[in-house]
This record gives sequence, C-alpha cells and structure tokens, in this order.
Amino acid sequence: MNRESVLTWSAIVLLGGVSAGLGWWLGQRTLVPAEKPAPPGMTVTKVGELAPAITLPDLRTGQAVAVTGPGRVRLINYWASWCGPCRKEMPVLDAYARQQGGNGVKVMGIAMETPEEALAFLREVPVDFTLLVENPGPGDSSVQLGNLRGILPYTVLIDADGRLLKTHYGAFPDVEAVQAWARP
Repeated sequence: MNRESVLTWSAIVLLGGVSAGLGWWLGQRTLVPAEKPAPPGMTVTKVGELAPAITLPDLRTGQAVAVTGPGRVRLINYWASWCGPCRKEMPVLDAYARQQGGNGVKVMGIAMETPEEALAFLREVPVDFTLLVENPGPGDSSVQLGNLRGILPYTVLIDADGRLLKTHYGAFPDVEAVQAWARP
C-alpha cells in the first residue's frame, strides 16, 4: 500500500469514528428529553427524602390506595398501554411481583391514561400486581417522585419508612435486572 492509500484510509476511519460519536451524542440528546421544571409550588422528592402522601384509585375497583408512606418496600412503575417498552416490561414486572410474594417488595403499577385504555391493555396482557390509575400531566405523582423528563416507563423504589431510594428511566429487560436494581 502506498502512502496516499494509507492516508486516505486513515482519514476515512477517522471521519467514520467522529461521525459515529457525533451520531451517538445527538441520539442521546434527542432520545432522552431534558428535565423540565416542576409546576410552581410543587415539591419534587429527591433520593433519600420522604415521599409525599400519594393516594390513587385502584384500576380494577376504584378504591383509594395509598401509594406512599410507611409499610413494605414498594417498587412503583409508571406506564401506559401506548408505550411500547411499557408493554414489554409488564410481564417482567408481573413475574418479579410473583417472586416477591406477600412479604417481599410490593409491586405497584400506575397507568398514566384513562381506566378504559388501561383495562383494554390488561385484557391482552393480564398481570396480578396492584394497578392504579392517574391522569398524566405536569403535576402528576410521577413528577412528584422525580420524573422531570416525562419518560415512561419510570420506576421508583420506596423503602419501608416511605423514603425514595432509587429512580429508573426505561424498561427492565428481564426479572434479573429488576432484582438487581430493587436491592435497597
């Protein structure tokens, strides 16, 4: 190979690497929205802080259910039926919830849509863990618990004292990933 060929191929490889890096960077900037400020007067819970008292209606019965407060450790997952990653994650969370039984981490799902839309989804993908429903908006409970990006699925872990332990954007690919993340 002559010197001109080596220089040409080096330039091509260098430009390819720069282009790939720039593409990745731009993809991250557009795929992960920037945080938005919470509505005026709303306090957003930070990791380590006590979560505010949140009560929402049960999707199936309509009865009020305490989401936060003292009790069992809770994994709270915000989802919607129109969210592709949420649809794939629901069976994973259901398997994790069954593993936990009555004494482990309590799994709660909060559908960010109408009850009718969520119930239609559950006819396709039934799950047994506690499901609640909430109208999405700039001041919904996911924002109170740190979802300033407005991304679904969004998951939080609340300890037995009611403190926010962890937050997670995106879907868990399998039960092992949920187990690893949910360890306090």
